[in-house]
Amino acid sequence: MTGTQRREQLIEVGRHTFAERGFEGTSVEEIAATAKVSKPVVYEHFGGKEGLYAVVVDREIADLTARITDTLTAPASPRVLIEQAAMALLTYIEDEPDGFRILVRDSPPGQQTGSFASLMSDVASQVEYIMVAQFKHRKLDPKAAPMYAQMLVGMVALTGQWWMDSNRKFGRSDVAAHLVNLAWNGLAGLEQSPVLRGPEQPASA
Repeated sequence: MTGTQRREQLIEVGRHTFAERGFEGTSVEEIAATAKVSKPVVYEHFGGKEGLYAVVVDREIADLTARITDTLTAPASPRVLIEQAAMALLTYIEDEPDGFRILVRDSPPGQQTGSFASLMSDVASQVEYIMVAQFKHRKLDPKAAPMYAQMLVGMVALTGQWWMDSNRKFGRSDVAAHLVNLAWNGLAGLEQSPVLRGPEQPASA
């Protein structure tokens, strides 16, 4: 392997191991043994377990941020934008379960590369403009919009964690539709059979 190929191999091994065992439960010895290299090779590329973990987390955050940001910048109605953001997170969970498991765990002491909580806070900041516009349209106090943005993103994130651990009893589109049903209509106006109103979703979703 070239140095670049070896580095990518170690990142993939580390990603899977961190997802399965967590940061504290993972050792450099285990990573090296799985990759069939010596421990010094891991240290040479990343300086230790912390360095490898930081690279893995940075990549996952960049991936998820790009997915959600792309949906929030696409031209669409406010409701459809929320649908698309929820679908982006749920699709990431479905496509990258190892990455999501890593993000929702607490970072190790001193970790400065971000966390799932800080990522969701960044997403909430992007959602604020949707909430502000809707509050003004409905003649509500726009000063409360940032709080509602945090509520909305937190609800989606926590539901995503539940969905990942629930043996997928509901399809991705179903979960997104019910999330938006509550977020958009509130308990007093829940639709009996909510469906997504955006572009048609794949039948397998």
